[in-house]
Parts: sequence; structure tokens; C-alpha cells
Amino acid sequence: MRQAWRWFGPDSPVTLDDVRQAGATNVVSALHQVPIGEAWTEAAVGARKTLIETTPAGRTPLVWSVVESIPVPDAVKRKGAGAKAEIEAWIASLEAVAACGIGIICYNFMPVVDWTRTELDFVTPTGATAMRFDHERFAAFDLFVLERPGAEADYSREDRDRAAAVFGAMRPVEIDEITRIITSALPGSTTDPLTLPAFRERLEAYRGIDAKKLRQHLVEFLEAVTPAAEAFGVKLTLHPDDPPRPLFGLPRIASTAEDYAALFSAVPSPANGMCLCTGSLGVRADNDLPAIARRFAPRIHFAHLRATTREGDGRSFHESAHLEGDVPMVDVLKELVAEDRRRTAGETIVFRSDHGHRMLDDLGKTVTPGYPAIGRLRGLAELRGILHALGAPPS
Repeated sequence: MRQAWRWFGPDSPVTLDDVRQAGATNVVSALHQVPIGEAWTEAAVGARKTLIETTPAGRTPLVWSVVESIPVPDAVKRKGAGAKAEIEAWIASLEAVAACGIGIICYNFMPVVDWTRTELDFVTPTGATAMRFDHERFAAFDLFVLERPGAEADYSREDRDRAAAVFGAMRPVEIDEITRIITSALPGSTTDPLTLPAFRERLEAYRGIDAKKLRQHLVEFLEAVTPAAEAFGVKLTLHPDDPPRPLFGLPRIASTAEDYAALFSAVPSPANGMCLCTGSLGVRADNDLPAIARRFAPRIHFAHLRATTREGDGRSFHESAHLEGDVPMVDVLKELVAEDRRRTAGETIVFRSDHGHRMLDDLGKTVTPGYPAIGRLRGLAELRGILHALGAPPS
């Protein structure tokens, strides 16, 4: 297995030397500066690759092995094959990536919001901070801040009463903060937060699109892009929904083993793969992570290895240290190692530690939410230790 590190580019507070010092050899990156829907050029991809792979004298070389991600435009999720211009631009980006020798692309198909949290600095018992999803605070935002039409139908009477109590106790600064976090689409986004009216408009655009329709749009997208991926030797890896259940009345279609099975059945191309994110899938108690890794092993080309802890209500959760929480990490890694041993050197699984705690010196620094250096370094070291114990030291 190949140990990697997500790097957000030259403006990131984490440097390439930090990546080297963490022990990673592979880099996961993307052209975050390119607007969603605009085609990447080979020149722009090549410039980023040169930046990553030009090794100063005496330094450890790095390889850009995974693009995470080429965002799928909203129009594709709403229109499927009808979004022809957007799909053509996505294929052009894929071709630019392939021309630069990068063979894995991670993407997601979550409508409107990406990975969603209600807190970015939940204080853990160690004093480190973690990202958290609090169901009651989320419901309070949905019902009483966003005031989404029809939201009441998505919550029980008990949920609504609890949300009302939570909202009543929230200070204006807390309301502003949860609004900023959620309407930014994802904590690590480089985009500005949406206004509440604009957020409502984005949700309204999905009226009438249920899980069946959204899945069909994903299938149509893959039917259009996998021929190019096959031709250029690129593996596409779909990231799971996070959290793996509907939000804001929007469907989610990559939350369970059966979701992935349906997708692989509809588009059996070997280029159609998955990103195994143990934290996202692990939020659901009914997801058997080792079994999922075993069942879809040949389709797994990229893995996000992190852990989450489900809280008392079964719907709230927070990010755990990598070897804690509800993810049986050792058992998952046994399955990945077994698959990895069946592969040739150039096809081995790329993995990265994900969503580390903010800890030690990072508590006083500006960091990309979910991506502080020290917490991820701890996670990568722990994962590397397991792999050594399994007799499969990573490259």
C-alpha cells in the first residue's frame, strides 16, 4: 500500500517538507483554484505536478498519485446526461490528469452539501479538538435558521421539540457560526459561504429528484466518462456520502454496501471504483466495514482511513483518533492488505490518514478544517504501525 497525504497546494499552511516529515511518499491534490465546471488544462495540471515532484537536493521525492477531486458540477447531479457541456468539461479535465500520468481520481456525488458538520472544534477529553455532527443542532439549523419548507416532515415530534430547545439556547454568534459552517458546503471548501436565500434556492432546484433519479444521473455520468477513463488507464473512485444519510430532504446514494453494488452492476467497467472512507461509512452502525472492504476489494483504489464515534442518539458523531471510535481499523487493514498483495506494484492501494484532531501546536495555528498537520501525522504513524505489524510496510 502507498501512504499519501492530502495537500491543498502552495497556499496551504502545510508544506511539502511537512508531508515528507510525516513519512508520506504520495500526494493527493487538486486544482482548487479552478472554478467548478471549468475544464482543467494539461499545462495547469503539469505545473502542479512539477511543483510536487521536483525534489530539492537531499529531500525525499514525492509522487502525485491521486486527484481529489475534480468536482462534479451541480448540473450533472440535477440533469444527468442532459448536462452535456459540464460532462464534456469533466472529461477534458480527466484527460489532462491522465496526460500527466496521474492514474486515480476521487469524486463524490453529494448534492448541494459535501461532508457536513455542525462544529469544527469540539473539545475532546485530551484537550485536542475534533469536528462533530450534532443531530439536534443540525435540526435546529434546518428548522429554525434555514426554515426549509417541508423540513418538519423529516423530523419526529420529539426531534422538533429538542431542536426548538437547542435553538432557543443558541446565542447569535453560535447561529452565525453554524450557518457559516454548513452553508460553506464543506469545512475544507475554498468557496465562500452561500447566503441563506441562495442556499434555499440550491435546495429547491432538487425538488422532484429522489434517490432513484439521482442514482440514474450518476449512472448516466459514469456511462459518459468511463470510456475515457478506460482509454487513459484512469481509475475513478466514488467517495461515500458524509454523513451517509439524507440531509435537507436531499437523497444520498453512496451510503451503504448495496448502494455501491447497484452502481457497479449498472456500470461494470473496471474504471468504476470506490474510495473506501472508513469514517464516512462507519457512521452507520449497519455498515460492516471489513465486509465492505472484502466484498469490493478489486474496486478499491483509494482509501481514507479515519475513525468516528457514534454518540448516544445514533445520529450524532465526532471524529475520533484513528485507532479509536467505532471503526475496526485493524480488521479493515487486513482486508486491504490481502487485496494489495494480489496486485502489481503500480496498482497498489493508495491510502491517507484523514480528518486528524487539532492538537499540540496546531491549536494555535490557522489550519484547513479537518486537515491539521499534527493530528494527521499521528494518524498516519498509527496506520503505518498496523501495516508493519501485519507484515506489509507501506511504500
